[in-house]
Amino acid sequence: MDSGFVAALGDWRARPGPLARTLAAAVRDAVVDGRLPVGTRLPSERELARTLRLSRGTVVAALSLLRADGWLHTRHGSGSAVRLPARLTERTTPWSLDRGGAPDAGLDLTLAVTAAPHDAYRAALTRATELSAPLLVDSGVATAGLPRLRELLADRYTRAGLPTRPEQILVTAGAQAALTLLLEHLHTDRRAPVVVESPTYPGALALLRARRARLLPVPVSAADGWDTAHLAAAVRRHRPRLAYLVPDFHNPTGAHMTATGRRTVAALADRHGLTVLADETMRDLDLRTPPGTEPHLAGPRVVQIGSASKTLWSGLRVGWIRATADLVRQLRAGPLQAQLAPPPLEQLIAAELLGEPFPSVLADRRTRLRAQRDHLAALLAGTGWTYTVPAGGLTLWLHLGGAGPRATDLAARAAARGLALTPGPRFSADSTTLTRHLRLPFTATPETLTRAVGLLRACSTV
Repeated sequence: MDSGFVAALGDWRARPGPLARTLAAAVRDAVVDGRLPVGTRLPSERELARTLRLSRGTVVAALSLLRADGWLHTRHGSGSAVRLPARLTERTTPWSLDRGGAPDAGLDLTLAVTAAPHDAYRAALTRATELSAPLLVDSGVATAGLPRLRELLADRYTRAGLPTRPEQILVTAGAQAALTLLLEHLHTDRRAPVVVESPTYPGALALLRARRARLLPVPVSAADGWDTAHLAAAVRRHRPRLAYLVPDFHNPTGAHMTATGRRTVAALADRHGLTVLADETMRDLDLRTPPGTEPHLAGPRVVQIGSASKTLWSGLRVGWIRATADLVRQLRAGPLQAQLAPPPLEQLIAAELLGEPFPSVLADRRTRLRAQRDHLAALLAGTGWTYTVPAGGLTLWLHLGGAGPRATDLAARAAARGLALTPGPRFSADSTTLTRHLRLPFTATPETLTRAVGLLRACSTV
């Protein structure tokens, strides 16, 4: 039996009640929380009974309950597979960019972004303007990036233990532009699924859905991180050619991949011809004291995506791809590259900020985020909601439990009172699971977080 199925159920025997009902509830919870992907085939009744040390009658009763409630589909000769009941998939409106129905909300916690480092940014803007004269006599045609910025980024990777030459860097107009360019070039076999985490960054899901990509979700959690055995089994069975992973302070869970996990993923990619797009936009937002020393997720088939938007300012649309020099040349030859390149002046500003001022800017950013994270966690104490305090990143992944309202309902109530939130399904590959989760960014001031959590607690008791 796939050990991932048993692990997804957790400590289900600790629940009160008849074993058949508690087993059925454990399967339902695993599906809703994204630990057990929709479509997962269940072992045979006999194998389940043997592995779980239950009578076959108890297993049959549990599966019957799941089948009757729409959580299990059984086809003669093909076994049973988990699914979502129709009541959870019949959505009347999609979640959009209207801030959850609260476009004029006084409190907006839908975006995990920080304000610009005001003084440092203005100083960088002044220096960049002074240095811009040579650019003004150039054609202004998009290139792989300003030489100074590519050299600076290559040096950062090299100093972090990943030897990199400037020709391995391609500067883009943000991480979304980098991912768009890579998908355009690499996502050529529409029959092969693309591995994504469950949950994962909604912006990446939107780009993949726009390409009509088949998504192959693999679970990641704040507490346990990545199930690399599950990932390996999915790769062997479905033979994907592409994977999108967020190994550093994962959005939204905050999970951070271990050094062993990184080596395992890189080896898996190499062995099975899988190209891994490693989104490192959160990598610098390490809130541990001192920061950790985990290596980059790297290997012959790993491409790194970076960005200045989270560490500096989302308004500075500068990102980059770190890949082989050959892949960079191929990407530059693509028709989208010029459209997805940032203006030269923005690159100059980024080079100024990522140079000498960066350690000081980053230290201040980490100090503020650490205090705001701890303040948010303290505000949530006593709510009955569960969460893992992340070691870095910008968000806290909140589990609402089974007794209260679903995340979409709670977000709707909050929107009516002027608080914009993002519920779990927005981070789900199927847009319907993760209904008991909310993502709460801790990028706002402590005062704003206090008001927001006060409203959230009031909405949960309505």
